[in-house]
Amino acid sequence: MAELPVDVDEMVVRALREDLGAAGDVTSVAVVAPGSTCRAHVEAREDGVVSGLPVMERVFLAVDPSLEVGILHEDGAALASGAVLARVSGSARSILTAERTALNFLTHLSGIASLTRRFVDACAGTESVVLCTRKTLPGLRSLERYAVECGGARLHRFGLFDGVLIKDNHVALAGGVGQAVRLARRNAPHTLRVEVEVESIDQLEEALAKGDAILLDNAELDTVKRAVDLVGDRIPLEVSGGVTLERIGEIAGAGRLLISVGRITHSAPALDIALEIE
Repeated sequence: MAELPVDVDEMVVRALREDLGAAGDVTSVAVVAPGSTCRAHVEAREDGVVSGLPVMERVFLAVDPSLEVGILHEDGAALASGAVLARVSGSARSILTAERTALNFLTHLSGIASLTRRFVDACAGTESVVLCTRKTLPGLRSLERYAVECGGARLHRFGLFDGVLIKDNHVALAGGVGQAVRLARRNAPHTLRVEVEVESIDQLEEALAKGDAILLDNAELDTVKRAVDLVGDRIPLEVSGGVTLERIGEIAGAGRLLISVGRITHSAPALDIALEIE
């Protein structure tokens, strides 16, 4: 089960500060009578995979600790349109104040989890696994990675600090694959795996002799199959670039691959979820 990032409360506070500013919810204060209470429910309006319900709850309670929030499903659950995800009761002003920020987190994270699950399901029956990438919204990476796990995929390196990944621009500046790997071995912490991005079989053969893992970028299926035959089980082989829902099944079937998909975070549409006053 995925675990919420340790900085989730900081993200909630930042989001509420952004929405409320110094004046607060001027509309609810002007329109809703002080002391009025209500009940509301949060409802999915399309099929998908839910992620972010505990974050939503933290938003409501950060606005008003006296609100009662009942979560009815676990993150990672597949839901049908019309499913009630949670119920909220208490101060009407507080519920309306928290509504948009709570839903922004919930719809965004559920959108990532839903798209991720579609990619994961497309690889069913193969030995390949789906990974996320660093193509995330600034400031939300840890939560987006949480949503990826809710969708059933695995995680790549978190940032630039926890893995050596030599990409094409590194190779160009270093003077070649071999030289880039030598410099990484000499200067990077010895505890980090050295992965090398390649774009051809020739580069792959050079990287295979020097790196700990290989990332094959923007390759046609025939090239992926040749790479699988060359690499075998010696080191991990990752495939990235141009991986769509239409292509991932045949790519996954080529062998035991790590398939990194940027679009599950940078292009996932928000899942349609709404809060309704009862």
